[in-house]
Amino acid sequence: MTEPVKRAVSLAIHDEDRRVLLVQRPPDDEDLPLAWGLPAASLRPGEDWESAVRRAARDKLGVSVEPRRVLREGDLGRSVYRLEMRLYEASIVAGEPSVPQPATDVTQYVDWRWGEPSELAPAASQGSLCSRLYLAME
Repeated sequence: MTEPVKRAVSLAIHDEDRRVLLVQRPPDDEDLPLAWGLPAASLRPGEDWESAVRRAARDKLGVSVEPRRVLREGDLGRSVYRLEMRLYEASIVAGEPSVPQPATDVTQYVDWRWGEPSELAPAASQGSLCSRLYLAME
């Protein structure tokens, strides 16, 4: 039997100093409680990758972004599904990041900040695919 596949996007958003936008997951997060990582979202049925990037930025950060390019792709086995992810470089075109947002149908972050790529190492070691994909570029 083939395991189900869950597709997701993660966002690499940089400031003018090339720091990356980091978000902190909530304490009740199923996989990575309180971990600092990259903004990410699962694709909804019928949604394309770039639409998911825009929705993730809007629903989780309160900003509008322009997806630039796919930086990396990868997959990881989870307990009951296989996660396939694309890491997109994206630029904020409107708004300032703010968390949490009012959307209740997605995981909301509890904090955000500009940080260094090395700050993704703890989440990567705990199984964060988006953090692993980003660090693989360094």
